[in-house]
Parts: sequence; structure tokens; C-alpha cells
Amino acid sequence: RRNNLLRKINGLAGIGTSSAINLRDSYQAALCTDLTKPLEIQQLPTVALKSTEVRVDLHCCGVNFADILICRGLYQQRPQLPFTPGMEFTGSVTEVGTNVAKVCKGDRVIGVCPTGAMAEQCIIDHTMLWPIDETIPYEVATVLPVSYGTSILALQHRAKTQPGETVLVTAAAGAAGLAAVDVASHVLNAKVIAAAGTDEKCELAVQKGAVAAINYTTQSVKEEVTKFTGNKGVDVVFDAVGGDIFREAFNSLAWEGRIVVVGFAGGNIPSIPANQLLIKNVTAMGVYWGRYQDRNYSIFSKSIMSAIQYYKEGRIRPHVGAVFKLQQVNEAFLHVLQRKSIGKIIISMK
Repeated sequence: RRNNLLRKINGLAGIGTSSAINLRDSYQAALCTDLTKPLEIQQLPTVALKSTEVRVDLHCCGVNFADILICRGLYQQRPQLPFTPGMEFTGSVTEVGTNVAKVCKGDRVIGVCPTGAMAEQCIIDHTMLWPIDETIPYEVATVLPVSYGTSILALQHRAKTQPGETVLVTAAAGAAGLAAVDVASHVLNAKVIAAAGTDEKCELAVQKGAVAAINYTTQSVKEEVTKFTGNKGVDVVFDAVGGDIFREAFNSLAWEGRIVVVGFAGGNIPSIPANQLLIKNVTAMGVYWGRYQDRNYSIFSKSIMSAIQYYKEGRIRPHVGAVFKLQQVNEAFLHVLQRKSIGKIIISMK
């Protein structure tokens, strides 16, 4: 899937920009107008707030693989064209609706939305904002919602990782992978084995807290896990790759181990023969972090508030891999598709 997307986008990184200046009654935004073409930068008119909504002047937006899938019609969520992608952001509140008490004008906030964050401003319901103080830089705060929210839900809420357990993290140098390494190592006090596709990425994961690393382009995940664990296997797997890497990770589980599926960056969705769950009494589970917003808001919100608190306590160290301007949004997408990204890729509006 990733290779197909790359062929569609590669060579089309140039974007159309509006000649209009940025007036107070308008703002610039990245717009998906055609699922087969690059995003365009257009000038959009501002609209009035509803009573529970907030207008935010955006400073940064995170780039997620899901954003790219949405812009190609390949994600679970398929918004009507045209739309502005982007699902996590940071910024300052410029206007609040009449029924909003959670935030005030001038507050620094983290925000989460289905789409709409790759723009200079965003209108959002007040329940999807979390205040942050001056101790958290905007770029760093932008790493927290999706990547750390997913990792916290996967490792704490779903897998219930315990101190001293061994956790295998695949795609360990990606945004979610590095967050998982960070959370497992420095919050949950687990021993982390990182798996990534290059020696450089493996080295970074070790710097971020992993006790060992596996380059799965040159090494067997299962064989290396067997060596590292003395043939015991790992207690928890955090998998964002799928395909053959998932199968090797699954086969590396210890007795009563848990594997958490958070994505399929490799493009192939694996299947699990049910009888294999019985052999070692293992558990396979999934984490679709965004669905918690509707199904269990308190858990969803707690994952973000926990990430903010862990940062303020100095227990996590979010990693910003690269920063692009809004006008470079297609280059940012290419950066992810070409597997150049390490950590979170950020779009800066300032």
C-alpha cells in the first residue's frame, strides 16, 4: 500500500498556492480536492463559531500515516471532498463560543480532530482541547496526542504492561514506535527490545531507552528475541508494521504474552490462525486510539492528560524528527512515504 501511495505522490510534491493575502477574515489551509492529486494551499474564509466551539490559531500540526491514507481514500474515515487533513495540533485560543468554560482566549492548547488541522486556524469543540503551560514547547506538545496517546492506551490500558516485563516494539523509530519505547522504558519500567529497518533507527531507539535492538532487514526478529530473552520470549509486543514482521513478533511471544496491533505501516494485514493463540495462551488485541473519543471519552482524554503529565515530570522525551512549513505539506508526506521519517514529523504554521 505504501509503495502504491508513493508512486501516486512522487514527482507531484509541488503545490498550488493562492495569490490572495492572508486577511483577518481568511486563513491558509492545505486542501485535498482530488484523491489522486497533491494537496493545494488555498485561502479559506473564516466562519462563525457555534456556542460550544473554539477558534485556535495553530502553531503546529502532526503528520501521521493516517493523514496520507485519508487523502488517498484508503482510510476507515472518508470525509467528503474537499477537506483539510490533519488530526492533531497545538496553538493558542483566539475566540471561544458562548457556552465554553474549559478554555479561555490566550490559552495554549493541544487539540485533536478527525480532519482540519493542517491550516493556520481550526474551529473545534471545546471537549477536544487540552490546556498546556509554557513549559511545553508547541512542537514537543504536538508529538503527544496521537503517538503517546496510542502508546499509553496500548501498553497501559490494553496490554497492562508490568514493571520488569519485556516489550518488543516494531517500527521502533517511527513516531508511535519511539513513543512506545519511551513509555515502556521510562514510565512502565519495562525492558524494551526495539525492532527497526536500519542500523541508524535501531541506534536511536537504544538512545531512547531500549536495552537491545534488532535490524529486521538483516536479522530474524524471532531468533534475536530468543537470544535476548534466553528462549523465554517477550511479554508484550507493540506492532505497527503488520505482514511478516507481525508474524515473527507473534511467534516471539512468551507464555501468556500479549500482542497489540496499532497499525500496518508495511502495507500487509496479517491473519492469525486461532489455534496458535492456544499453544502458549497468548492474546492478540487491537488499539484504534481515535475510536475511544466516541466509545470511551474518559479513557481517551486520560491518555492525553497522562502524556502531558509524564512530560512535565520529565519521564518522557518526545522526539521531533523534522519540521516542514505548511507550503511544504506534500514534501512532508513524501518524507513519510519514503521511510525517511524518524520520530514525529511536524507542520509548522509560524
